[in-house]
Amino acid sequence: MRGVRAGPGRALTVAAPPLPVRDGLGPDRLRLPVTDPARTILGFLHRAEPGEDWQRHVAAGELVDEHGRPVTEDTGYQPGRFVYFYREPPPEVPVPFPVTVLHRDEGLVVVDKPHFLATIPRGAHIRETVVVRLRRELGLPELVPVHRLDRMTAGVLLCTVDPALRGLYQQLFERQRVRKVYEAIAPYRPGLEFPRTVRSRIRKRHGELTAVEEPGEANSETWIELVERRGALARYRLHPRTGRTHQLRLHLNSLGAPIVGDNFYPRLRRRAPDDFSDPLRLLARTVEFDDPRTGRRRRFDSGLTLGF
Repeated sequence: MRGVRAGPGRALTVAAPPLPVRDGLGPDRLRLPVTDPARTILGFLHRAEPGEDWQRHVAAGELVDEHGRPVTEDTGYQPGRFVYFYREPPPEVPVPFPVTVLHRDEGLVVVDKPHFLATIPRGAHIRETVVVRLRRELGLPELVPVHRLDRMTAGVLLCTVDPALRGLYQQLFERQRVRKVYEAIAPYRPGLEFPRTVRSRIRKRHGELTAVEEPGEANSETWIELVERRGALARYRLHPRTGRTHQLRLHLNSLGAPIVGDNFYPRLRRRAPDDFSDPLRLLARTVEFDDPRTGRRRRFDSGLTLGF
């Protein structure tokens, strides 16, 4: 994941690779298998990933071991160790929406993330992510999100720029000491009373795009308010008590009110990479917490709006 790694509770921890961030991206890492018969590291890499220009990496001094030592033609194979290098990502469709800075100080950057832009480099989305954009635009190579918003969700995203402060803010999210408020546009359900609390057991299998609700003890909870109605649609305010994957989307869908623009629930619908016409109407409106550095209450509100 190019220097950013997901930790418990969807907070983020940061590895310390021996190569620095370059052009907003950290290096890739490969583990050398314990049982491979290769004589040299380069011999293994040529066989394992023949499409990569390993000679170029070696010539530039940009293929290193976990201690930052350059790998050469003759560097012996080291079973179980790691090597690092810069991998050029494939072309991506540009996301035509800006990341707006809401607040910036010596330790924090708070932004409005647009719909369709991923938070961290992962899978098919590497350069077109909040992390890479902000590192490049603001000149902050150590910037890392404290939490994560789904690619299709817009709104307030909190980032740290000082590695010494990351743990303090990550713990706020891990220990559920952050008040988060979301807004969504979804069908109006005349037979339902609001406000109401929705609880369910959510399970997300590794490698699957969607999560499911299943029988068993609830591990997710959302308090939902009806804010306004316009014809067949309504604006809802959502207060998640937990942070399960796709929790808000699943909870509204379970009420018969799937969020407008949701291509995952109730049915998975594939979307073309360059189709930005129908965003998920889900917005992280507010993030509020006691600052662990100062003890002062802080609140950040999105400047974006959800249209009907």
